[in-house]
Amino acid sequence: MLCVRNGAVSLDGTPCGQDGFAVLAAELARRRTRQAAVDAPFSGGAAGFIGYEMGAALDRAPIAPGTFPGIPTMQFGFYDTVLSFDHAAGAVRLFAPDAASADDIVARLARPPALTARADLSWRQDTARATHLTRVRETLRYIQAGDIYQANIAARFTAERPAGLSPAALYLALRAACPAPFAAFIACGTQGAVLSASPERFMQLRTDGTVETRPIKGTRPRSDSPACDEAAKTALLASGKDRAENLMIVDLLRNDLARVADGVSVPALCALESFAHVHHLVSTVRGRLRPGLGPVDLLRASFPGGSITGAPKLRAMAIIAALEGQARGPYCGCAAWIGFDGAMDSSILIRTLTVTQTGIMAQAGGGIVADSDPAEEWDEVLTKIMPLLRATGTTTGIA
Repeated sequence: MLCVRNGAVSLDGTPCGQDGFAVLAAELARRRTRQAAVDAPFSGGAAGFIGYEMGAALDRAPIAPGTFPGIPTMQFGFYDTVLSFDHAAGAVRLFAPDAASADDIVARLARPPALTARADLSWRQDTARATHLTRVRETLRYIQAGDIYQANIAARFTAERPAGLSPAALYLALRAACPAPFAAFIACGTQGAVLSASPERFMQLRTDGTVETRPIKGTRPRSDSPACDEAAKTALLASGKDRAENLMIVDLLRNDLARVADGVSVPALCALESFAHVHHLVSTVRGRLRPGLGPVDLLRASFPGGSITGAPKLRAMAIIAALEGQARGPYCGCAAWIGFDGAMDSSILIRTLTVTQTGIMAQAGGGIVADSDPAEEWDEVLTKIMPLLRATGTTTGIA
């Protein structure tokens, strides 16, 4: 297991003198073996997450203070035994290095652990509405002064961790209420976990070198009324503010990809995609990774994702640190798997709960641009976060 805690890098508990990205690349190269072609995207490799604050190690941007008990800044495990679930075919495949490893997994699956009942959480609003509105107004002043074009400002909600809480049971409740294409459960030791219902791809790398990123900017809540739901779609597609927000991040990501990829193009711009609780504008940016580079080089060039920082990225990160005043942790970082074959897929850790030894945190935010309205930005925060909070507990007093 590769972990980065408080800036110290360790591999299986042994301190390392290199940075976490260098260790990750070296371990993948060391463990890489020739594999027969398979029709599953991931049949062995590294899987884990990179917290938002790792961006400071890459670009020396300021970060806000804060600790997350039991949660490292970066964590990856290395796996040669994988269960692959094909939901379309209704099938499960087991990849293992040998028969003994396969038999061990089958035996363990025959004895599934019992999950304790999910205790309802009592969510509270750490970031007051008035505080968030003030932060948005400050961001607008930076934009009006020509300091930045956009910054993603987030708010935090927290709950105490009940005795006996099962992060796995909490995740199942989250997944049932908020199905998402990049959902993830990542255990951090015996105490902490990262639970994500993210709809957003960060970086995908195929074995042929094709790179794709799909930034999300622009949100409207869904409605049970078909007429109102269609009206929300129409309003989102027609919104100049939301399109501007998306276009700025597409341009930023084009520049990030151009650092390591050729032939960067935008095959889809501000396309409408609908999820369980919201409609989003989603764009697609593609390129081809340059020869001699790999998935970790791609992460170095692009982390953290532009859709949750702003533009220009480093200045936006500095403003975020100053205004939010506290570390984000896994939120706004990325979850990823990286195959021994060189392929990778990753998500932006939005719609994510961080379970620490003592509590649970949920965060949500939005991109602030020149014509943002502070009150509407707070409404967007609630649109994004309330389905997660309601799925896992009560939200009395949050407004």
